[in-house]
Amino acid sequence: MNYTLHQLQIFLKIAEKESITKASEELHLTQPAVSIQLKNFQDQFPIPLTEVIGRKLYITDFGKEIAIAAQKIVDEVNQITYKTNAYQGQLSGVLKISVVSTGKYIIPYFLSDFMKQHEGVDLILDVTNKERVVHSLEDNTVDFSLVSVLPKHLQVEKTKLMENQLFLVGNTSESFPKKKYKTAMLTELPLIYREKGSGTRHTMEKYIEQNDIPVRKKMELTSNEAVKQAVIAGLGYSIMPLIGIRNDLEAGRLQIIPVQGFPIKSIWNLIWLKNKKFSPVAQAFLKYVKENKDHIIKNKFNILND
Repeated sequence: MNYTLHQLQIFLKIAEKESITKASEELHLTQPAVSIQLKNFQDQFPIPLTEVIGRKLYITDFGKEIAIAAQKIVDEVNQITYKTNAYQGQLSGVLKISVVSTGKYIIPYFLSDFMKQHEGVDLILDVTNKERVVHSLEDNTVDFSLVSVLPKHLQVEKTKLMENQLFLVGNTSESFPKKKYKTAMLTELPLIYREKGSGTRHTMEKYIEQNDIPVRKKMELTSNEAVKQAVIAGLGYSIMPLIGIRNDLEAGRLQIIPVQGFPIKSIWNLIWLKNKKFSPVAQAFLKYVKENKDHIIKNKFNILND
């Protein structure tokens, strides 16, 4: 066998995405280039690594075993790089963070300068819903998680990043001239929800339950961006974090509807398992966040305080 590290990395990405198209996008390669490397890799094995049913690519059981072995090889190669950098006095290693979907508007600003200062650090950032974020933390597969709703069943430590404000929003086709509406108006509006497991949905349902509001659930969508586009299109209204809609408010695509009790406020927290043993990279990142968060918030998020 004469497979290359490059082929292992490409196969791992295909196995992760179960798609040559998605793998090529993430690897910044053309689809033909990825397909050729997969074929060259496959030619070295007598058993299929993948199979196509309909138009869907699946990883075979044998392929999954090879992917596990390939990941171990890639990890060991990365360790060589990290150890070399460490001997040269550079901070080196992997920083793993899981982030709830609306946190994608926040976490890059807390990572940008840190990553520029430490070129030997690799970042694995998983953006998903709250349920999966908590699972990754519980399984100890990440260093940190960014959430606005703290998990109750885990012992975690945290550092506060910034305030999270949620508003009732709609598109701009209708006028809401009153300075403040009663919460009862929510019973008249078709509401668009995030999927179960979302932190935004949890906050939204908690507010509705506390105020005993009978609401009309119009639809359920699996991302904040999908909810936002549905609201812009006039399919309904939703309760959304300000951090994810500020550009649409400025552009006049969305409007905040003034309702008693809004904004709903929570806190974005960077959390980690209690008694977790940090790698040097994780320790350095936490120190960086604590020392620089006030400066980052002031310079990058001052519009939220206007």
